[in-house]
Amino acid sequence: MNIWQELEQGVLATSTEAMHALARRLGEALPPAATLALSGDLGVGKTTFVQGLATAFGIRERVTSPTFTLYNLHRGSRTLVHLDAYRLESPDQVEDLLLEDFLVAPYCLAVEWPERIAGWLPADTLTLTLSIEARGRHRVQLFHSR
Repeated sequence: MNIWQELEQGVLATSTEAMHALARRLGEALPPAATLALSGDLGVGKTTFVQGLATAFGIRERVTSPTFTLYNLHRGSRTLVHLDAYRLESPDQVEDLLLEDFLVAPYCLAVEWPERIAGWLPADTLTLTLSIEARGRHRVQLFHSR
C-alpha cells in the first residue's frame, strides 16, 4: 500500500517520531507544487506534521507554529511555506495582508486552520484531517482534494 492509500484509510501515529515519519513519506511523494490543508483542533499535531515535511525537504532550521507571524518560509531542497490562518478574522484579510501571493506558487504550502481561508485555496488542495483518538494516538486522514 502506498502513502496515498494509507492516508485515505487513515493512519495512526503514536509518537512525535511516527508523525514526523508519516509526514516525511508524504513529503517525498508530493508534486513540486502542492497545497496541504491541515484541519483539526488545537493540539492534534498539525505543526508536528509540518516538521516532518520540513525534514523531507532537507530543511534544517527549527520549524514552529507561525500563529503570531501568520507564515514562516523555510528553504531546503524544496521550499515550504507554513501558514497559520487561526488569527485571521475574515477571508478578506488574505487580500488585505497580501497573503494571496503565497497561496498558489511553485512550493509546498501547508495551511493550518484552512477553513478560515477556504475560498482562497487552490482547487487541487489536499485536505488532511488530524484528530486524537485516544491519549497518544493521533489520526491523520486524507479526505479529498477540494
